Amino acid sequence: MIDERADRRDGRGLEGVPEGRDGLERSRSIVHGVAVWLLPPSIVFAALLAAWHGFVLARDVPTIVLPSPAEVGAALVETYPTLLADAAVTAATAGIGLVAGAAVGAGLAFAMVRSRTAAKTVLPYVVALRIAPVIAIAPLLFLWFGRGIPARSLVVATLTVFPITIATLDGLRGTPESYLELARTVDASPTAVFVRIRVPAAAPSVFAGLKIAATLSVVGAVVAEFVALTAGLGYRVFETAAYLRTAETYAALVVLSLVGIAFYLVPVALERLLWR
Repeated sequence: MIDERADRRDGRGLEGVPEGRDGLERSRSIVHGVAVWLLPPSIVFAALLAAWHGFVLARDVPTIVLPSPAEVGAALVETYPTLLADAAVTAATAGIGLVAGAAVGAGLAFAMVRSRTAAKTVLPYVVALRIAPVIAIAPLLFLWFGRGIPARSLVVATLTVFPITIATLDGLRGTPESYLELARTVDASPTAVFVRIRVPAAAPSVFAGLKIAATLSVVGAVVAEFVALTAGLGYRVFETAAYLRTAETYAALVVLSLVGIAFYLVPVALERLLWR
């Protein structure tokens, strides 16, 4: 009886070993992949910080002109509650504008693919909207809709509609002809062809447009905050620079860069999750 129990215990232990080893190997693989991905930019970042710090010390540059990395870090620690609140405002503005721009851009692209008349009618206005300077459009939108987040999100949307529209349109029009020929042989309906063939074939192009639009959304939010001068990281950069609090300006720019990177990584993650 004792031997049988011992054998069963040993058996359970041996059965669990491969699973444990597989899990350990997967964890090590993930850690190794993250390390490989982070190592090159981390080395470059450290080198840039060292060069920056060395230049400030060697030239004895005044803080008001160029603060050292240590002074920027101290400003980050000192003002992080305010910067986090500003980052939340900027992220909300950019996020709402990006979603609105993506919805409008994708809808316009779908309409232009289905109708040549729509393409000839709508495309010139999409191009004209992109050519118009955002800094010139923002005051008009604020005059009509106020200076709150909805109006600032409209500024972002005007900047993100173009790349999403063009990328989606090119992706839908670039469906391989062999796919369409195969659909015709099985008498697939136009709706089925569009949903099951054109849309999946356009996915890489759509995600490329989303990546561009995601970074532009943060730029649009900052421009809107420069003009509105109410809240957000754009306002914080303007306000601290105006009062020559240069270290705080750099600290706000650091947080702004992190927000931009986070926005870029969102469509990257969605592409890997939904497409690959």
